Amino acid sequence: MSSTGSEPPQGETVVLIHGMWMTPLSWEHWVNHYTDRGHRVLAPAWPGLEREPAELRRDPSPLRGIDITDVVDHYDKIIRGLERPPIIIGHSFGGLFTQLLLDRGLGAAGVALSTGAPKGVLKLPLSTLRAAWPALGNPANLKKETPLTPKQFHWCFTNALNREESDSVYERYYIPGSARPFFQAGFANFNPGAKTKVDYKNPARAPLLLATGTEDRICPPSVNNSNFKQQRKAPSVTEQKEYPGRSHWPGQDGWEEVADYLLNWSLEHAVNTRATGAMTGGAVRSS
Repeated sequence: MSSTGSEPPQGETVVLIHGMWMTPLSWEHWVNHYTDRGHRVLAPAWPGLEREPAELRRDPSPLRGIDITDVVDHYDKIIRGLERPPIIIGHSFGGLFTQLLLDRGLGAAGVALSTGAPKGVLKLPLSTLRAAWPALGNPANLKKETPLTPKQFHWCFTNALNREESDSVYERYYIPGSARPFFQAGFANFNPGAKTKVDYKNPARAPLLLATGTEDRICPPSVNNSNFKQQRKAPSVTEQKEYPGRSHWPGQDGWEEVADYLLNWSLEHAVNTRATGAMTGGAVRSS
């Protein structure tokens, strides 16, 4: 389904949720782009990560012990404080947080871009495992930060860029990761009380778009499709989208096309949801 309809007279509020190894700075171009289109854009940091990337690289102590539920609760509070349900767009772990927030009945529409997988998504390609291995490879890392070298960052995050371009992204945006969320998400399918558990049949879940790039090594198309098969069990609109040649990095050249499609899709389904007063629709795969 192509979503390129006109925007409502009143701008929407868009909440952008960044992913692991990043801060809200990773959304800087998206924030300006959406603001120029007349929308109010919020890009809050995970708790404790409000600092500049260079500062967090020098002192990564705020990353130690970050907990998935604590982060989701943080965004929950922000969203419930808004005048009306926003559009929620999350990247990587932020995409997982978006799915958890929608499961709580929050948001008018949601997009999970290159998303982490909730409990119940069983597909685990070697590339996904390799990307998480700096954290999962040693149980002693549980309450520690998880750094990536420029070489590791290029392999798992910016593999569609050349090394010089990747190093530039690394220098401006990269921060170490936090190991605990990797353990919480990575072993969720073995934990009945997993913090990444969602109700895939939730009738109150807002419309959801799952998007990724064909070159994404953290959320490859096979993982996105497995996630889609679970989420489409809900009665609300559920779609997926794949972008040829795109890696995990949301700022890769051509990001404007991605940003516009995700927003247009969200605007259309947010308006439809408010108009009908109910979550209706079906499961659709977009190519």
